[in-house]
Amino acid sequence: MNLLANYRKQFAFYRSLGERAMEQLGEEELFFDDAAGSNSIAVIVKHLAGNMHSRWTDLLTSDGEKPWRDRDQEFVDDFADRAALENAWNLLEAALLSLNETDLDRTVYIRAEAHTVYEAINRQLAHYAYHVGQIVLLAKQCKGENWVSLSIAKGQSEAFNASKFGR
Repeated sequence: MNLLANYRKQFAFYRSLGERAMEQLGEEELFFDDAAGSNSIAVIVKHLAGNMHSRWTDLLTSDGEKPWRDRDQEFVDDFADRAALENAWNLLEAALLSLNETDLDRTVYIRAEAHTVYEAINRQLAHYAYHVGQIVLLAKQCKGENWVSLSIAKGQSEAFNASKFGR
């Protein structure tokens, strides 16, 4: 199995999950705040876009924490730029496509901490999966009964398995 192809597939899965959750929301719902006062989807979108731009720009040649990044501003709930997140996902995908298997053992830096490219990719995959999970949960809370499940809906496991296994 090609590890880079697997990474591309995993990032694409989480991108799709987040996009499908956000497609169910209107612009105002991106600012929904749960009872715990968590970050809104708008804030998470800004943070993901900022992180992706910083980490995937010049991946092999500069520190992943760019001097131009303003991480603290990412957590100000002032706007949600879906296009910026889409561009960030595209940047990530292009960076992954530019890599070859021998690059995976190279050393890159994130906040002056050395990582192999393997480690850096794994770090980002876990980080993005975490935040996409937050997006899905907030979207589901926001939509309530109008939520359209992105996987197997509650109580539908048996029917799903029957369709998959031909029973």
